Amino acid sequence: MKNFRELKVWQKAHGLTLNVYRISAKLPREEMYGLAAQLRRSSSSIPANLAEGCGRNGELELRRFCSIAMGSVCELSYHLQLARDLNWIENAEYEHLAEQADEVQRMLSKLMSTLTKSIATSPRAKS
Repeated sequence: MKNFRELKVWQKAHGLTLNVYRISAKLPREEMYGLAAQLRRSSSSIPANLAEGCGRNGELELRRFCSIAMGSVCELSYHLQLARDLNWIENAEYEHLAEQADEVQRMLSKLMSTLTKSIATSPRAKS
């Protein structure tokens, strides 16, 4: 079991989630159970899945939860674009959050690649 708080990608994803919560609080009140909730759910799913993967048994499980987190960051990217296109968040806010999401996506991709290589070369994979 790994300590998820030590993962740089978890730290970045957590920071992204905090920023999404701050920005989503500015959305129209009628969107609190709509797009604001979707933004919050997809963003918080990223670090939550990393934490859960770290608490599971081994790198194969961690990689599976990284894959779920990757889906969530892609979903978040769309929700951010939708909020911007509806003029509910400023373009500068969108750009900042989109950059953070892209960075998390790149970090997840690299972690997944590293885990895949480690799994492929592990003694259990060869038996």
